[in-house]
Amino acid sequence: MSENRIILASNNAGKVREINQILAGLDIEVIPQGAMGVPEVEETGLSFAENAIIKARNAALFSGLPAIADDSGIEVDALMGAPGIYSARYAGSDAADEDNCRKLLDALKDVHELDRTARFQCLLVYMRHANDPTPLICQGTWEGRILFEPRGENGFGYDPVFFVPEENASAAELSAEVKNRLSHRGKALRALLESFSN
Repeated sequence: MSENRIILASNNAGKVREINQILAGLDIEVIPQGAMGVPEVEETGLSFAENAIIKARNAALFSGLPAIADDSGIEVDALMGAPGIYSARYAGSDAADEDNCRKLLDALKDVHELDRTARFQCLLVYMRHANDPTPLICQGTWEGRILFEPRGENGFGYDPVFFVPEENASAAELSAEVKNRLSHRGKALRALLESFSN
């Protein structure tokens, strides 16, 4: 990869922070799309991959830079994979993280601890330009289960209700370093970096 400025097709402060932490030390400047006046695009895809491609293409088109987009969310087995691609707007289009978490906990209130299995999915897309016919697509998955109540102050999104068995903690109780090593987004980003170096 020759271009060291990449536009990130997101204005989500948590995602911007995580991606910059993971890419720290590399000669890559990640610019959130809002800093370049890129408008939000409607996520009309029916999968994480489709939505990530839509967002990356939009960011590359308006900025003229290579773009990274991630579409991610949480899949809960007891809810047949919901909220899935609708994770960010599970409790409504203007829902706060706390609203989404509360709706999820309400939906699972009668579900036994062992049946609360879930995973975070991240589909990351890199496009060299808006018409890139071969975007790089990388995936990361993080297995866990849904707690009965929120725990922890770190992270964002569903982190407070996502239990990480190997750490005996919620994702929101992990340090940024540990979370970035284990998380779906960290795995997808490392896969992307490996493909850059090949």
